[in-house]
Amino acid sequence: MSHRKERYIVDEKGKRTAVVLPLKEYEELLEDLHDLAIVAERRDEPSVSFDELKKKLKADGLL
Repeated sequence: MSHRKERYIVDEKGKRTAVVLPLKEYEELLEDLHDLAIVAERRDEPSVSFDELKKKLKADGLL
C-alpha cells in the first residue's frame, strides 16, 4: 500500500468514529480479507506436492 496520511471522521467529542480510505485501498483490503477467508476454509484440506500439481496440470493440458 502507498504512503498516506490517515483521515478520520470524529464525533462532537472528538472521538474517532470512522476512517476515510481511498477506494483502491479499500478494495485491496477487501481482497486481502477474501484471500484470508479462503485460506481459513481450506486449512484442513490435504496438501499436494509441487510435482503432483505439475503432473496434473500437464495431464489437463494447462501446462
